[in-house]
Amino acid sequence: MSERIVFAMVIAVLLSGCQKKAEGQTVAVVNDDEITASELNSQLTGQNAAATGNDQQARSATLEKLIDRRLLVQQAKADGLDKSPEFLNQQRRATEDLLINMLVSRKVNTSQVPSPAEISKYEASRPEIFTNRETWTLNQIVFPIPKDKALAQKISDAQSLDQIAQILTAAGIQFSRATRKVDTAVFPHTIYTQIAAMKPGEPFIAPGPGKAVASVIAAREPNPLSPEQARQVALNAMKRDQVSKFVQDQVKSLKAKAKIEYQSGFAPPKK
Repeated sequence: MSERIVFAMVIAVLLSGCQKKAEGQTVAVVNDDEITASELNSQLTGQNAAATGNDQQARSATLEKLIDRRLLVQQAKADGLDKSPEFLNQQRRATEDLLINMLVSRKVNTSQVPSPAEISKYEASRPEIFTNRETWTLNQIVFPIPKDKALAQKISDAQSLDQIAQILTAAGIQFSRATRKVDTAVFPHTIYTQIAAMKPGEPFIAPGPGKAVASVIAAREPNPLSPEQARQVALNAMKRDQVSKFVQDQVKSLKAKAKIEYQSGFAPPKK
């Protein structure tokens, strides 16, 4: 047997040994790229499989979606997108987000569930969400933020929407009027407290990118929650607060021990 034939046989054996097959824990092979049962089950868990038919239909439909995704990913790699700076930056950001979420979830998920007394105390501290929750009808004026500080102060000191309209008209600034409804639960607690303490008809102003909105509460409608709804909303809000505090405390502690070097001009301003 010639050396050429032997070499060809060896290559054939090696290739056959490397070829992946759809068997065991591999439910499909897409251009030699495996899709495992674990991937399929994870995808099924993350969606409402029952809504797509019976178990077999759901599994089959989900597998086809995974195959479609894998084909698109393979094409993106063939185009070199996985080597681009944009991809590498987003990949790093996604990995960081995943790790941070896992860190926070591990901490929060092992925390003790708040007691009924703690939940009641939290509800009492957030009247805008619970005991005094309302739907406000707001009459509004939307206007560009004036560059003249004196004029901006004059608008801020106005005691009614009509006064604001008169000031804007006198200054030659165009504005528009609007009416909208808003749930008091969307307000941060400190902002709600300030607005709730204002006199009837007194406007409050919310600045935005290039524009500001002056609003007056025209009507209030009770918007209560049932005890069951209130408890769930409180638990969710308390969990968010707990996550926020955990992240702040962790960052503060880690930053105190970390060695951080800034390029000139990039350091935060000194307190």
